[in-house]
Order: sequence, then C-alpha cells, then structure tokens
Amino acid sequence: MSDDLLALVAATDTALATATDLRAWDAIRVGVLGKSGSLTEKLKALGALPPDQRRERGAAINRAKDAITAAIETRKAALESAALDAKLSGERIDVTLPPLLAPPGLIHPISRTMEEMAAIFGAMGISIAEGPDIEDDWRNFGALNIPAHHSAREDMDTFYLPGLNGDARRRVMRTHTSPVQVRTMLTQAPPIRVIVPGRTYRADHDATHSPMFHQVEGLVIDRGITLGHLKGCLIDFLREFFGISSLPVRFRSSYFPFTEPSMEVDIGWNRRTGELGGGDWLEILGSGMVHPKVLANCGIDPREWQGFAFGMGIERVTMLKHGIPDLRPFYESDIRWLRHYGFSALAPVALHEGV
Repeated sequence: MSDDLLALVAATDTALATATDLRAWDAIRVGVLGKSGSLTEKLKALGALPPDQRRERGAAINRAKDAITAAIETRKAALESAALDAKLSGERIDVTLPPLLAPPGLIHPISRTMEEMAAIFGAMGISIAEGPDIEDDWRNFGALNIPAHHSAREDMDTFYLPGLNGDARRRVMRTHTSPVQVRTMLTQAPPIRVIVPGRTYRADHDATHSPMFHQVEGLVIDRGITLGHLKGCLIDFLREFFGISSLPVRFRSSYFPFTEPSMEVDIGWNRRTGELGGGDWLEILGSGMVHPKVLANCGIDPREWQGFAFGMGIERVTMLKHGIPDLRPFYESDIRWLRHYGFSALAPVALHEGV
C-alpha cells in the first residue's frame, strides 16, 4: 500500500475517533467513500494509468477501501450503542416510587350498584349466579313459557346469531338474565336462592334505554313460598338500597308469561322534584310467583315446590338513587362524568352499608 493510501487510512481513523455522533460519522463516510470522496477519486484516476500499474494500484486501493470500510462500520456500531445507552439512561424511571401525583381510580356507578345489591341480598341468604351472554332460544324464551308465536317476544326479538357447527337452532343475545335462572333450576336441586346480575341486549336506544344494559333478577324456590315472602324481600331491599326506611312500596297486578300471579312494584316518588318518598308513584320493577309451567320445564315439580322471581334494570335504580338524568353517559367512558359520579376504589361497599 502506497504512502498516500496509508495516509488516507490513518486520517480516516483519526477523524472517526473524534466523531461524537452519527451525523459527524456520516459526514466522514461520505467524504471518503461517497461519489466525490477522496478514495473514490483515486479509483477514478486508475483509468489514466498503464495496464500493469493499474492492476497493482487497484489492488492497493481495494485493500485501503476494505480497511476504511471496516473502521467506519466499527465506529458506527460504537456510536449507535452509545446513543442507545444515553436514551435509556435519560428515560429511566424508578418504578418503586408510589404514584403520588396519579389520580385515584374510581368505581363505575353500575359496578357500585351491583356490589350494594350483592351485599343486601347476601344478607338475606341469597347467592349470585352467572351465565353466558349468548343463549339458545329455548332457555331465553321457550323454557320461560314464551313460545315462538307469543306476543311477549315483540319487545325482545332482537339480536340473533346463527347456530354453531351446523346447528339449525338460532342463538340470541340474551334479552334478560332469566336464562341463568333456567340454568340454575336445571342444574341445582331446590331450595334455590339466587340473584342474577349481568348484561342484557335489546333493540332500544334513547335517553333511558340502551341496546346493551344491565339487569338483576332474583329467584327463590322452596316449599311453602308465598306472595308474602316476595313482598317482604322486595320491600326490605328497596328501603335498604335507597336508604329510606319508610319508603312507600306498592304492588300492582300485571302480566308476565313466566310468573302467575304477576305484579309491578312502584315506589313513592315526587313527580315534580324527582325525589324519592313523595306522594306520586314510580314503577321500579316486575315480579311474581314462578309459573308452574316454568318449574315443570326445568324439571321441578310445581306441586311440591313454589317460588317467586323479580327483575329490575340496574341503570334505572342507579339513576334514581344518584340523580343521574341520562342513561347514555354510562357507556361513553367520559372521565369527567366518572369523576363526578364514580366511587372511591379504596372504599368498597361493606355488608353493614346494605343492611
């Protein structure tokens, strides 16, 4: 390798050693190996040499190019590693420090209401049952004394899905949590005492209705169950839930295909101010004695066992209790709304709050 090439290699090594970042490194690379770089110019001059000198000079230039290229790549790797170390050091945080400035998490009003319901009914000896959101037609309708031609389906014939694995039977997004009552009666021998909170689906959407909403239903089956047991259970629950020991509660005859007799339940309410306990009446839930056909459909002898059932919208009672005027913000994930209506995660509902 000639003196000029040795000098070029040495000068490039010195320049690379002083490069402190990738921008300076790239300037050196282009200055040596670029289209107008110092080594590239020497390659261009080969054409003016005689053939025997050209061969020897070309080999020497290639050796110099290999040495310079290796030095350039080595320096690039070192600079990239240093840049990554600096970035990691600058972004380092101490994960062991407590989040002193982070806002506290809040419990959604719907979750809080379900916790309160579980506490109150739990004190009555009632447990929680759960089931899938997608049900077959029989559990959602047929077992509950609602055949295909029944007019009660008009308000609930909504979101259907095809059957699985070639099954011709349609599936439905459950329109109430009653299918879980059916599942419970099919798998558990009486006596039965359960509530069923969960999501339900119907084709409604306005300020007080949503295509997806939450519902809680209750089922009690035992020997000798009467309307008196139903009334006592619901009156105690409503007065404890709303925190009004003298809350007026009224039962009106009604019709549901899965209960007989059936009753709507009203609570005292002031139509003008919206306050609970007033002189007007507000419908709050439906209830009744379990229809003998429903018991028989689920393998329970109605001559031996009797029961009552009820159901209410969780959003509805939450809105009434906390003065929430519109249903839609429940599902809009607005942190401002949650900060106003949410509950501290550090103060979960305790049993003594409900009873």
